[in-house]
Amino acid sequence: QVQLVESGGGLVQAGGSLRLSCAASGRTFIGYAMGWFRQAPGKEREFVATIRWSGGNTYYADAVKGRFTISRDNAKNTVYLQMNSLKPEDTAVYFCAASITSYSGSFYTSERAYLYWGQGTQVTVSS
Repeated sequence: QVQLVESGGGLVQAGGSLRLSCAASGRTFIGYAMGWFRQAPGKEREFVATIRWSGGNTYYADAVKGRFTISRDNAKNTVYLQMNSLKPEDTAVYFCAASITSYSGSFYTSERAYLYWGQGTQVTVSS
């Protein structure tokens, strides 16, 4: 089975930056896409960004477009989320997820596209 481990969360001031990492562990990773989701207290989990392993196609939630960048290092089986111009409303637990199924279009914005999930890392943005 695939194991995912997030890291890089922490406390930052509004307007600051943070980079999250998500690495596969336990086995050689084979998948089609990775995604980042987040969940704030009292709110539902929401889509943040997704990237394909092959080709690097990306898609972002409107709330983070222009501020967040998702990228991947295929050799390291690692996906990153660079977060700039952070806002207090970005405060949430951030989860990475792996899809082992090939889907078309924006279905990778859905939690249903992903089989494996990390434990989450807390991001807190102060004002």
